[in-house]
Amino acid sequence: MILPGETDIVLEAEQVTKTFPGVKALDRVDFQVYRGKVNAVVGENGAGKSTLMKVLSGVYPQYKGRVFLQGREVSFSNPRDAQDQGIAIIHQELNLIPYLSVAENIFLGREFLNRLGLIDSRRMCSQTKEVLDKLNVQIEPTDAVCDLRVGQQQIVEIAKALSLDASVIIMDEPTSAISKREIDTLFHLIRSLTKHGVAVVYITHKLSELFQVADRVTVMRDGRVVGCSPVEQITHDDVVRTMVGRDIKDFFVKAEAGTQQEVLRVHDICLSHPVHLQHYLVDHVSFSVKAGEVLGIFGLMGAGRTELLETIFGIHVGQSSGEVLVQGRAVNIRSPKDAIDLGIGFVPEDRKQQGLVLLMSVCANISLANLKMTERLSFLNGRLEKQLARKYVNRLKIKISSLRQSVENLSGGNQQKVVTAKWLATQPKVLLLDEPTRGIDVNAKNEIYKLISELAQAGLGIVMVSSELPEILAISDRIVVLSEGKKTGDFSAAHATEELIMRAAVGKRH
Repeated sequence: MILPGETDIVLEAEQVTKTFPGVKALDRVDFQVYRGKVNAVVGENGAGKSTLMKVLSGVYPQYKGRVFLQGREVSFSNPRDAQDQGIAIIHQELNLIPYLSVAENIFLGREFLNRLGLIDSRRMCSQTKEVLDKLNVQIEPTDAVCDLRVGQQQIVEIAKALSLDASVIIMDEPTSAISKREIDTLFHLIRSLTKHGVAVVYITHKLSELFQVADRVTVMRDGRVVGCSPVEQITHDDVVRTMVGRDIKDFFVKAEAGTQQEVLRVHDICLSHPVHLQHYLVDHVSFSVKAGEVLGIFGLMGAGRTELLETIFGIHVGQSSGEVLVQGRAVNIRSPKDAIDLGIGFVPEDRKQQGLVLLMSVCANISLANLKMTERLSFLNGRLEKQLARKYVNRLKIKISSLRQSVENLSGGNQQKVVTAKWLATQPKVLLLDEPTRGIDVNAKNEIYKLISELAQAGLGIVMVSSELPEILAISDRIVVLSEGKKTGDFSAAHATEELIMRAAVGKRH
């Protein structure tokens, strides 16, 4: 409990316990949030970070323990109740209405009304523009959210929280899908907020961010707080060791994979802009991938990385052009089904929206792209489906309670493994990976890296998009850099450096 005189603590959880059927998500957690500080929270997926934040922000009103705000015990019945008392949360998973505008999403449930009692759209757009200008982003208040990329939608979530003028802002993975320039702007804004006394709770899996923005670091593991200290008193290795309960020396080192024959070549791939037809989202890009090779693709937001993979996979037929060769043979990919039949798999950036059917079981999701392996006489065979799913659950070490468990109840890292398992079940020759470690913790990232390395050693050609430079450098055999849809760099792993890659990413050809 907050004692008299401890005025720096604005929000506190005392002995908070939260259980779900068969799972204790929080186990007697004590947690303090300090006014005017960035209070970072780190831990593996499933450590309890997001659950604790949902308790503090009123999403989960039922729990054991006590919560104090400004020294007074509180109990929020819902998120609106918490907002009204000055607590805002930016969720890791986007909570936007896709067919409403940016302004309508930001002021949803608290719209401005004019003298006639009608919604004052002009005032809402004006206020939204002010918040977006603070974030220094090229998004219009009238833009429909469904027309924005994932990273831009993340910015809208941030803007929504800032518009509440809260005393405590909880940020759950706010930089998981935004560019470096937007991250720098966000950090500048966070520093401005804390100077004005706002308390920021900052959850991240990017440990480098801790030492850029955090004042205090709380580490969680298995639903408990296992460490808490000022950031200047800890090192990167200390945080990792506390998070995972083992030494950093056990982590990923990429195995050398001997490259063999070429499995994929793309030549002059173009994708027209949907509005400005004279411009290209992907502008005459060419590259090749050999069996056993990991080709990393890097670029800043808007560089055309996701669009390039989607075009190869047959998603933008009618807007795209160029030549694709699989194992030396020119092919005509008119749909994702064509790509799958040719041995190409695609793990998308947004696993929840594009990679999984959340209400279906682990078993059903894994077999979804390869039903022909699990049917007999045109009927789904449950025994074959379980055999296929069990094979990849074991191979990828997916942590589940049963094959029939709903995939929405898995941690982010295990969901990512299920998406990967779905495509491995199609027995691909080429695997396209779009941000395969977005929003997962350091240990789950390590497991994904090992898996990618093992797949390359088994002879797959892998094309991996990532916005994290250290990740690209660690896992890739070659690196292609995009800027504004154009290929501006092509490096071997031996000659690539962060400086060279970033120069190419801002448009300086190499």
